[in-house]
Amino acid sequence: MSDPKTHQEHPLANIFVNVLIPVMVLSYMSKDPELQEHLGKAVKPWHIGPLKAIIVALALPLGYGIWHFVKTRKFNFFSGLGLFSVLLTGGLTLYLWNKDGTVKEHAGLLFGIKEAAIPLALGIGVLLSRRSTTPLLNVFLYNDSLFDIPKIERAVEERDATAGYHQVKTQATLLFAASFFISCVLNLALAQWFFRGFDRTASDALETYNGIIGKLTGWGFAVIGIPLLVFLFFTLQRLLKGLREITGLKDEELLLPR
Repeated sequence: MSDPKTHQEHPLANIFVNVLIPVMVLSYMSKDPELQEHLGKAVKPWHIGPLKAIIVALALPLGYGIWHFVKTRKFNFFSGLGLFSVLLTGGLTLYLWNKDGTVKEHAGLLFGIKEAAIPLALGIGVLLSRRSTTPLLNVFLYNDSLFDIPKIERAVEERDATAGYHQVKTQATLLFAASFFISCVLNLALAQWFFRGFDRTASDALETYNGIIGKLTGWGFAVIGIPLLVFLFFTLQRLLKGLREITGLKDEELLLPR
């Protein structure tokens, strides 16, 4: 029987390929060449317009998801998340852009809600999936690409520590869900900050809109990404501490060698 871990991709790499790169494609490739010329600005080779940018952005998670399914015969959660994220971002952009070059009202609020929607949904999903056969905690953090789960569960059984094991995972789930809810609030606030003073009827409104989306993507890594990584590290340490206490195993025994 083949080892399922040979097909296990790292969750952070999955998020990067399926979510972050497609969002950056939408941010930097969706500038309309005709509008750029009309504004007297340089047209770059990667300026292909919003519709084509959506197609390119969709191609990456879709292609990766198909490749992953052919390889493992399993649905890739992160590819589905990437497709959903691209469709939300691209679809909202197409909706907000008017044919006369202006942007619809409340663009900042709507984009902020869009930015908050995914972490909000993930946070709720983490909580609701806690008692399912495939908890999202296992997808993101407590999985067999990081932990030696068979060894951990053998130790839990030998020590008759099933109740404690469930409690440790529940605490980690709550902390992990909290990180998404924090991201939800920060995303909404960051969008409101960057869209402040935005003139939706200016001649370069679409250009400015694209610039704001680019800034949101870039600053999101620093303002939101770094605190979340710290929170994720804290969650991981709490999970390790709890597992050490109930199994008697050391960190190097709980974690798979890298």
